[in-house]
Amino acid sequence: MRAARRAGDLRGDAVTDGSRSTAGGEWYDRFDRRDFLRGAAMLGTAVALGACTGTSAKRSAPTSGPTSAPRATTTTLAPKRTRRPGERPDPTKPEGTDTLPQIEHIVVVMMENHSFDNYLGVIGRGDGLPVDASGKPKVALSDGNGGYIHSFRMPTTCQLKSLPSQSWPASHRALGHGDNSGFVEACGPSAMGYFTPEDIPFYAGLARTYPLCDRWFASCLAQTYPNRRFLMAGTAAGIIDTTTASILAPPPPNGVIMERLEAHRISWMNYYTDLPATFLFPQFMVNRPAHRAHIDRFYRDAAAGTLPGVSFVDPGFDTDESEENPADIRVGERFTAKVVHAVTTGKAWDKTLLVWLYDEGGGYYDHVPPPRVIAPDTIAPRLPAGFPPGGYDQYGFRVPAVIVSPYARRDYVSHAVHDHTSVLKLIETKWNLPALTFRDANADDLLDALDLSAPPAFAEPPALPEPALGLNGPLPAADCGGKGAGAIPPPGARTTTP
Repeated sequence: MRAARRAGDLRGDAVTDGSRSTAGGEWYDRFDRRDFLRGAAMLGTAVALGACTGTSAKRSAPTSGPTSAPRATTTTLAPKRTRRPGERPDPTKPEGTDTLPQIEHIVVVMMENHSFDNYLGVIGRGDGLPVDASGKPKVALSDGNGGYIHSFRMPTTCQLKSLPSQSWPASHRALGHGDNSGFVEACGPSAMGYFTPEDIPFYAGLARTYPLCDRWFASCLAQTYPNRRFLMAGTAAGIIDTTTASILAPPPPNGVIMERLEAHRISWMNYYTDLPATFLFPQFMVNRPAHRAHIDRFYRDAAAGTLPGVSFVDPGFDTDESEENPADIRVGERFTAKVVHAVTTGKAWDKTLLVWLYDEGGGYYDHVPPPRVIAPDTIAPRLPAGFPPGGYDQYGFRVPAVIVSPYARRDYVSHAVHDHTSVLKLIETKWNLPALTFRDANADDLLDALDLSAPPAFAEPPALPEPALGLNGPLPAADCGGKGAGAIPPPGARTTTP
């Protein structure tokens, strides 16, 4: 969630990935970990001065359907009947009706910037990286200079600073001709790196135990802020990047899911470590201090069985916990392991569902091309001059996602197409709430991963592997600044033939 320093930093600056420098016409985003936190401190002042439009305006559905340009290389995903904003999942029941009484607590843990293949491509479950007869990943992409970069295990659990990139330009270039062929040319050799179960044993164990979603796509081909807007509002409402200007952009016209919850007195909370992600909607959050609490309270509430109906749980965005580059990913793995452990050992485990997922792929390669999808509304992306054209009718790249619940199906991989608005659809389905946009109205509700008609398969939570850094005790001193990510690409990963 680190913000770009300024719009100009997205173009024309030379950057180095450890083996190659690029500049001029190639696009990269440059980040500083603390820029967002500094900007967030000024949000209250900006709101007070009227820099933003308030969220108290009347909510109304778009008067016409979403528009999108056809594209021959992808498929538009839409149900037989297009559902509209404002429609309830069950039109025969009133709003606020609890249709899933077995689940009382929904917990959402969204981490940062990793693709499905980058984390789960070699765990042996779901649609991972294509492999050869020996089981070694066999993908190789052109570097644009007559060479090829093959998929490789990352030399360490540290990452390069600022590379790979998930900016709008880099993401659209990575898409190639709709076949995900442009990752190396867009993001450099680091895009082809992946991690193994030895690097992140807890994540591998989680994905091998509970339902794994191997068709969960980011909501759009862009950075953190627009994708997190989709998680809570069903639309990016015009923003495309991770800047303070995007936080201060006009709010989504149909509001956020938290407003729908409040309208029916359904409890919710944003548990945070250093910054609540809900402050992407400062106009809404500035007057709701009771709905944000430090992560320490999450652990207490989970243990006591007093979590609210919906919990958004955030790692530290100013630390390695978020897993955004150049973080040591083991730190974020430990955070997630602690959150999952708190839920599975808490007094309300028997009626809880947790979703672990990532906001976007972070520029790391994934081999499954993202399909076209229904646009959320008629709001077009606000694209600076020179940016690649595109719209919100295109999913982003696949991300890791696992459904954790006592009612989860054993030995199950969900191949249903999901994106972040599937979380909204789950919440809307449980309480029969009206959809915010066309996207969540037509999203899958995640219920294929559950069996609510049989005794819960995971009534007794299974033992999971310890995270690489352990579950308890002090973290070791951060050393990514010293040892770094290692040689990228490593020896043998660059060849002259595919």
